Amino acid sequence: MSEEVDWSHRGEYMQQRHGITPAAAGEALSDPDRVVLTPDPSSKSGRGTRTVGYSPTAASLVTVILVEDDGAIYGVNGWRSNSTDHRRYREGAP
Repeated sequence: MSEEVDWSHRGEYMQQRHGITPAAAGEALSDPDRVVLTPDPSSKSGRGTRTVGYSPTAASLVTVILVEDDGAIYGVNGWRSNSTDHRRYREGAP
């Protein structure tokens, strides 16, 4: 991903809660075969973007949630992808 993602607010939480580091999330965001869903279908605010991509560090598909605010991109959360996101990735589309 070309934009810098700010994980300063939620990176530690994501790592403690889900075992996904900001580096692993970055790998998923940079996956050339990633699937991007805007807005995230599970977003309550409608402002989130869901990306599903492969992370070699996590050795799995990772779902990453980002939010843009005033031109900055913030990492909100990330976890190993569930079966729905695995299907989305396989099919290459929402």
